[in-house]
Amino acid sequence: MQIKVNLDTIILYVQNVDTPKAFYTNTFNLNIIEEYQSLWALLDAGNCKIGLHKIGEQYWDESKGPFKFDNNAKIVFEIDENINQVREHFVNQNVAMREIKTFDDYDYWLCDGEDPEGNVFQLKQRK
Repeated sequence: MQIKVNLDTIILYVQNVDTPKAFYTNTFNLNIIEEYQSLWALLDAGNCKIGLHKIGEQYWDESKGPFKFDNNAKIVFEIDENINQVREHFVNQNVAMREIKTFDDYDYWLCDGEDPEGNVFQLKQRK
């Protein structure tokens, strides 16, 4: 059986829904589709939605200081703007950003960053 799928939503588990919600709406101008108190927010990210779901308190470890979620997922945002200017703008907004990179025979410039809870995102601009 072949099943045709369409990626609809990526859900990030977060400690404080309001912090990454503000980050993604302010930094990337994503619109809020729905939200429920401070437990859930759904953001319109173009071809896919980003859900922010509050994690249960049993997963918190307050002894480690400010919460940073340790995961192996990365959200990629393709942009039309100049990646150098966007990166500089984000750095000026105190967004943690890495250096711009590319690979041989690859048609894109790439730059990783982190949201306030440590979730990695990537900017991707066609060369």
